[in-house]
Amino acid sequence: MIRLHVNGDLAAAAPVAPTLDQSRYLTQVMRLKVGDDLLAFNGRDGEWRCTVAEVLKKGVILLAEEQMRPQTFGPDLELIVAVVKKARVETIVEKAAELGARRVRLVLTKRTNADRIRLDRLDAIAEEAAEQTGRMDVPVVDDPVKLDAVLDGWEAGRRLMFCDETGGAPAVTALMRQSPSRTGTGDAPAKWSILIGPEGGFSPEEGERLRALPFTTAVSLGPRILRADTAAIAAMTLWQAAAGDWDR
Repeated sequence: MIRLHVNGDLAAAAPVAPTLDQSRYLTQVMRLKVGDDLLAFNGRDGEWRCTVAEVLKKGVILLAEEQMRPQTFGPDLELIVAVVKKARVETIVEKAAELGARRVRLVLTKRTNADRIRLDRLDAIAEEAAEQTGRMDVPVVDDPVKLDAVLDGWEAGRRLMFCDETGGAPAVTALMRQSPSRTGTGDAPAKWSILIGPEGGFSPEEGERLRALPFTTAVSLGPRILRADTAAIAAMTLWQAAAGDWDR
């Protein structure tokens, strides 16, 4: 069944107005008619079965009929990635959404050399991936900011795993065996971020600062140098597997 991310509230008998582009997709691409069903979610109210109530000249009106699943969220994992070429950034955002990241933060490093970023395009990619994968929310994609600014404003209690290609860091699998998805207090899930550097890696100054911060852990992704999109997918896959997100 078609899944659609909507902005409006979802509740029994509540009307829902998709965007004009979504309405065109439903009627012109998927050929839905009055009385047809689809699933809708907004990241707050769970997933609802909705019925096409009206097909207008400029839009569609849906009617929320029944909640199919209550709202849930995966582990609090965010991906921080240095901006690379446009196509690779788009792949990273798509795969981050598929792999359950709550947020994608784009950063500028000293060795960043990439195309201009279209945030609206990345938002659309994240939304489509969320619709297709069955997740109940859409990850936020942030405008690019300098890495130093991200580190200066770091959230208390959040851990940072950064992928270090210079050698000497423990394998990411060793860190995973230490159950990084848990804090030291009961079974409360920890807040974690994964940082992927630019092509050419972090500068010596950036690497030195990252290693000195109390909330960071340097890891290796193996003996081969990985492109940014491959590194992001590999690191998130290992983290989510250890966190138990894939056991559900």
